[in-house]
Amino acid sequence: METPPISSESNDWDRPFTEEELHEIDVAFQSATKRLQNSEDSSSAGDGDENRRKSRRRLPESLFVFDFQNEATNSMSSLSPCTRTRSQCSYSFRSSTQAKIVMQYPEISFKGRVIYSRTTKEVENSAVELLNFVEEKKRKEGHVALGFDIEWRPSFRKGVAPGKAAVMQICGDKSSCYVLHIIHSGIPQTLQSLLEDPTVVKVGVWIANDAYKVSVDHNVSVKTLEDLSELANKKLDEEPKKWSLASLTEKLLAKQLPKPRKIRLGNWEANELSKEKLQYAATDAFVSWYLYQALKSLPEIVDNKT
Repeated sequence: METPPISSESNDWDRPFTEEELHEIDVAFQSATKRLQNSEDSSSAGDGDENRRKSRRRLPESLFVFDFQNEATNSMSSLSPCTRTRSQCSYSFRSSTQAKIVMQYPEISFKGRVIYSRTTKEVENSAVELLNFVEEKKRKEGHVALGFDIEWRPSFRKGVAPGKAAVMQICGDKSSCYVLHIIHSGIPQTLQSLLEDPTVVKVGVWIANDAYKVSVDHNVSVKTLEDLSELANKKLDEEPKKWSLASLTEKLLAKQLPKPRKIRLGNWEANELSKEKLQYAATDAFVSWYLYQALKSLPEIVDNKT
C-alpha cells in the first residue's frame, strides 16, 4: 500500500478533532472505525470521553478534501466515478494535497465454448468448422472479422531464440473460440486457406507482428489485418498512443484483462494445454474480436484544426 505524504502543516497533528471532523471520518470509514472503536473500548474501559478523544491524533487538513457524505466536494465535482454500478467497482483513495481515485475493474473472461485441437486431423476439423462459420457470416452480414492471436514458448537465455508459434487462437463471436495447438499439428490446408483469405479481417493488437511470426515459423501468410491500437487512435478522442489489449479493455469495456505471468510466460509447447492456458488463450482472441466490434461502432474523430 502506498503511504500518503505527510502534510506540510505539521501542527495539524497536535490539535484535537472537532466534532464535525469526527463525524466525517466515521461516515467515510465506517468499518474501519468500528474495528478501532472496539479496540479502544476494550483497552480504555472506564476512561471518560475526554481521555479517549485526547488519545486520538489530529489528521492533516489534506485528508478532508472529500466530503464523504455528499460523495465529492466542489474541487472533485469534475471527476466521473466508475460508470458501472458500485458493486462492480473498487475504489482506492490516496490523499496528499488532493484526492485521487484509482478504479479496479472486474475481470473479463470468455464464457463460451473453447474448442481445443492439437492433432493435424483435429485442427483440420476445427478449420472446416471455422470456414463454414465464416461463409455463413458472409451471407448474413457481408463482412467477417476474427479475433486472432498466437502464443509461443519464451526464451529466458541470452542468445537463445524463442520457440516457434505454438498456439493459435481464433474467435468470431461470443459463443465459440478455437484454440489450435499448431506446434504439434502444423497448419493444415483448410486453416491455411482461411488465414490467407483476403476477405476475412483478422483483428488484434500489434497483429502484424503475430502475422510475421506465423509467416517465418510456418511459411503461411496471414492476410487482411486490422490493428486495434491503430484503430483506437482513429476512434478515441485522446492523444495517439500504443494501446495494449489490457489498456483498451479497461478504456472501452471497463473490465480488467487478466495477464498472469505464470500463464503468459509458460510452456506453450507442452504436450497438452491446461484449462488455465486454454481459458487465457480463448479470452485474448475473444477480447480482440469484442473490442473490434466496439471500436467499429464509434465514429472516426473529425479534426477541426485549421
